[in-house]
Amino acid sequence: MSDRILGGVGLVLAAFYIWQAGLIQESFISDPIGPKAFPVIIGILLAAASLVIVLRPDPEPAWPAFSRLLEIGLAATVMLAYAQFLPLVGFVISTAVAAAYLAWRFGAGPARAAIAGVAISGGIFVVFHLILGLTLARGPLGF
Repeated sequence: MSDRILGGVGLVLAAFYIWQAGLIQESFISDPIGPKAFPVIIGILLAAASLVIVLRPDPEPAWPAFSRLLEIGLAATVMLAYAQFLPLVGFVISTAVAAAYLAWRFGAGPARAAIAGVAISGGIFVVFHLILGLTLARGPLGF
């Protein structure tokens, strides 16, 4: 039943996506295909995949216990908070906190999770900012 619900939601989303693609205004200077083609193709692919899910669902899955679902929800909340705090406190600090929390939830002890968070944040900073020269969100400390 859950697969059919997901497939139905996908079909509604595909219809909405195609409808919105039809509302895209074309300028007088555009390529022969136009700006609507790619979104319509994506909507058709989503509709086809959703239709397969509706017509050939898998056996009913075994859902995790409520405590596990809560843990997944908390991890998603941490990722949303990460996106909100990134411009405020910067890449290094927000990434270290988010990575430490996720490492802790994956089974590391608190001290190892903190070390992992700092190492992950520092490693990504070195590779993307110092080596590749990409701009990352600066925090109050300047990095």
